[in-house]
Amino acid sequence: MKAAVLEALNRIVVKETPEPVCGDNEALLRVRACAVCGSDIRIYHFGNDRVKFPAVMGHEIAGEIIQVGKNVNQVKVGDRVALGADVPCGKCRWCRNGMGTNCRINYAIGYQFAGGFQEIMVLNETILGYGPVTRIPDSMSYDQAAIAEPLACAVNGLELANFSLGKSLCVIGLGPIGCMMLELSKVYGTRKVWAAQRSRKRLEMAKPFLPGARFIASGTEDPVEVVMRETDGDGVDCVVTTAGTVQSHVDAIGMVGHRGYVNLFGGLKNQPPLTIDSNLIHYKECYVMGSHGSLPRHHRLAVDLIAGGFVNAQAYISKTFPLDQVQEAFNYHESREGLKVIVNP
Repeated sequence: MKAAVLEALNRIVVKETPEPVCGDNEALLRVRACAVCGSDIRIYHFGNDRVKFPAVMGHEIAGEIIQVGKNVNQVKVGDRVALGADVPCGKCRWCRNGMGTNCRINYAIGYQFAGGFQEIMVLNETILGYGPVTRIPDSMSYDQAAIAEPLACAVNGLELANFSLGKSLCVIGLGPIGCMMLELSKVYGTRKVWAAQRSRKRLEMAKPFLPGARFIASGTEDPVEVVMRETDGDGVDCVVTTAGTVQSHVDAIGMVGHRGYVNLFGGLKNQPPLTIDSNLIHYKECYVMGSHGSLPRHHRLAVDLIAGGFVNAQAYISKTFPLDQVQEAFNYHESREGLKVIVNP
């Protein structure tokens, strides 16, 4: 079979590799779609402690079960499934208490476990026992199902930010996750939404996801000034920073209202540490927190949201590539010309 193997930093090679053998407690998945994530690009350029060369990346996956071991009852041959990334170990105190994103081991597909940039992948005992393996309806394409993984992360982010009916929201950063936050705000019955983005092109791409939002071009407007002016100084109930920049984090704390929530969703990579005026947090009595990844229940909900038409997964898919062109897929993702790019092994 073919696999895209990360052999070293900045070197990914599509090559023939041995087809995996299915163990008694495992299943084999014929990968039909694997979306490129920003974390794949970071691993490609900078590596990750959990990724050992040679490695197969990719964690936004959908495909068909083609073989199951004799002890496996979670899936059967012919099942169409989508996979999430984060796999709880099921044993540490975090996983036992339903907080697998804080797992001590922090297993993930495309990290410790070989991912979806290959034709056939193994679903091991841990993935099958504790991970996000979600059946998808026949009406959902594999490409659309691959979008459930990032959508699940967005759902987790709003849940941890205590988001609920009638609250106001500001999303800073309008890449795929930011646009998903806009779509989810309709599901949550959001009262008013602001959306800030520096790139004019990305700003225009985001507008169809929530035409009624107040879009702020942060390259020419000050998002904090706009939000505070348009809320008569009250600020917003919830701010989510889907842009991984120091300035977005500073702006979020500046515009959140009293007793509001700030979710520093976008992690800071290769940037200076954040310096904030802690008095803003003190006097606003606001909550500043973060989120990353998702739990299997979030992934199931994400599939349901797509299947129910609440989130238009197809709208995020800008381009597709065969596995042989995985390098071109990475280049397209980095160009920021579109939203999501799918590799079809």
